[in-house]
Amino acid sequence: MLYNVVKALHIFFVIAWMAGVFYLPRIFVNLAMETDRAATARLLLMARKLYRFSMWLSVFAVLFGATLIYLAYGWHMPHWLHAKLALVALVIGYHHMCGPILRKFERGENTRSHKWFRVFNELPVFAMLAIVVLVVVKPF
Repeated sequence: MLYNVVKALHIFFVIAWMAGVFYLPRIFVNLAMETDRAATARLLLMARKLYRFSMWLSVFAVLFGATLIYLAYGWHMPHWLHAKLALVALVIGYHHMCGPILRKFERGENTRSHKWFRVFNELPVFAMLAIVVLVVVKPF
């Protein structure tokens, strides 16, 4: 019973966190294209709030995920889980990279184009796909 409750909470927080990770760079695309000061101010406010909120969601996703690992495997994790955790670490790093990017936008110092941010926006999608495949298929 405890395992299933923790698993449900982990899934919920991962979904909520990933919504933020997927949408924040999309706001960056819009910021890179925007020329109106009022619209830029609104987008920056949205981005700041989303970044902070999704950061907390990531903390809970990781905590419930670590609890799941402990409940299911103790300290003897299968190999596929090592690969999954490496990808999760990359997604966490990606999310943290968004903070300095946001601060550059706030200072008016962004030099990257909206096209660059469109590509940047797609990176966590591929990581999430690989994570889901690892969890469901458990290939090794």
